[in-house]
Amino acid sequence: MISNGSNKAYRIATHNGVFHADEALACFMLKQLPEYHNATIVRTRDPEIYNKCDVVVDVGGVFDASMFRFDHHQRGFQDTLNSLQPDKPWTIKLSSAGLIYCHFGRRVIAQILGVDVLEERRIIDLIYDKVYDSFIQEMDAIDNGIAQNDKPTLYQINTGLSNRVKRLNPAWNDKDKSTDARFEEAIKLTGSELVSKIDFYKNAWLPARTLVEQAIHNRHQVDPSGEIVRFTVGGCPWQDHVFQIERERQLEPNIKFAIYEDDNGQWRVQAVPVSQGSFASRLPLPEAWRGLNTDVLSGISGIPGCVFCHHSGFIGGNSSYEGALQMARFTLQMAAASITPADHQEVKNL
Repeated sequence: MISNGSNKAYRIATHNGVFHADEALACFMLKQLPEYHNATIVRTRDPEIYNKCDVVVDVGGVFDASMFRFDHHQRGFQDTLNSLQPDKPWTIKLSSAGLIYCHFGRRVIAQILGVDVLEERRIIDLIYDKVYDSFIQEMDAIDNGIAQNDKPTLYQINTGLSNRVKRLNPAWNDKDKSTDARFEEAIKLTGSELVSKIDFYKNAWLPARTLVEQAIHNRHQVDPSGEIVRFTVGGCPWQDHVFQIERERQLEPNIKFAIYEDDNGQWRVQAVPVSQGSFASRLPLPEAWRGLNTDVLSGISGIPGCVFCHHSGFIGGNSSYEGALQMARFTLQMAAASITPADHQEVKNL
């Protein structure tokens, strides 16, 4: 329910007019909590009405959690998750979504999962960090105009959540400029993304941690170098766990390849990226293999059963586990010997 301020129901205030993803998501999160579940959302620019509301988000020029005022536009506001929770590493300036998440996020996660926030504190804390890092932080950065990097981008991404919410606003030449019903759509859209993230981290990402821990523990049984891991189940979200476990255990050397069986019964050898989300690999498969398939690739590599090698070298396939392992080992040998493509045939025959 959205109001213009005349309704005296329990109320959450935000601004009217053009809306963005951060205040839509902030409203959704608040309405997951029992005390605000049936609250009316008041969209207004009237400061007198703010003072009569129970929570004010993204408007009003005040951040004071004790007064339930959560704006980030005022001069001098520089708070980050790190400044408000010093044990957290994130230093992007918070938007209204980040402020609400900072103060209510653990309870929101518990409500969405239907668990007790105290009984499941460890799981909730893990999900809390992942959701901020991979979702809320993006909302904060975009709303505050913080670029991903300081270099010119090669292309634009216009399909993200913030852009989709922006397109829900009336166009400049629409005859109907009303926004309340559209803001309701924005709340549902941002909320569905949040729920999807939380569900993924609880039901897919967390269970994968055990598989990755086991694979890392057994890595020297796969190859004496310790740089190749084998997953007993394919398709699990493994990269983030690899980076986290490497940091926790200070693993040296770091892991270069993961081997796993795909849904077609073939084996994949995948290079570990240099960082989460990067397209660059720590050690890509040899340049001479890239873009080749089946018999041609097997002939060049000297490894039977090859299926393909991606043109960037980040992943390859083989019909057998042993073949996939050979592809990873060969790449490690080439890197250790600093071998050039011209030397490829000699190494193949070793």
